[in-house]
Amino acid sequence: MRSVGVELLRWVQEGLLQIHATRPTLQGLEQHLLRMYDLVREFRPAVVVVDPISNLSLNTSEANGKAMLMRLIDFLKTQRTTAILTSQTIETAIPLADSDVGVSSLMDSWLLLSNVAYNGERTRTLQVLKSRGMAHSNRVREFVFSDKGVELVDVYLSGDRVLTGTARMAQAAQEMAASELRNQDHQLRLRGLQHRRAAVDAQIAALNAVEDERREEVELSIARERFASEGLAARTRAIAGANRKPREKARSKRSEP
Repeated sequence: MRSVGVELLRWVQEGLLQIHATRPTLQGLEQHLLRMYDLVREFRPAVVVVDPISNLSLNTSEANGKAMLMRLIDFLKTQRTTAILTSQTIETAIPLADSDVGVSSLMDSWLLLSNVAYNGERTRTLQVLKSRGMAHSNRVREFVFSDKGVELVDVYLSGDRVLTGTARMAQAAQEMAASELRNQDHQLRLRGLQHRRAAVDAQIAALNAVEDERREEVELSIARERFASEGLAARTRAIAGANRKPREKARSKRSEP
């Protein structure tokens, strides 16, 4: 268990965990059952794990094995102890939701672990077949053993398929590359838009400069015309004034006796 990141020795040393291993053929079912009764009453655990219960029925009839397990499950319920029972099933191309020992109806939750062979590799999957009174996912999840223990991998959907293992990683890499290409395309289009905007701004600035130049030329032309018009008016007034004075002198002479 230490190799997959699960450290159990500490809890054994602190007296919080006990591990009892025995061969199924060492004694009969009744002796196994009585031994488990004694261990539970003595240690009073919160959780009991029996791994696997399918080995207890190898050398006995199916009815005897089922009866023994039913008594064990009823006993653990009376002790208010959570029971985790594992059962090995026959591996098939399509995982079967079947229990060889026939006690799945007594359990509140049922998890199915499967090895899925696809595209030249095997991947481990987990699904919840039932969980009484609790909301639960109906999806098949991939899980891996890492240095941090057992880790569930996020569901990876590609169209209408759930991908696992190498197919999931390849699809993720492909979509990441496609996303990078999309980002580059977006950046290119944004830069093109900025360049076009800069070109438009330059054209607007050039047109404004031309208009300013034209406005200055018009203002200068108007100023010249005004200057010329005012000069002409001044000369006209001067000439008119000069002509008025001789006529006034002539009238004044005729008026003398």
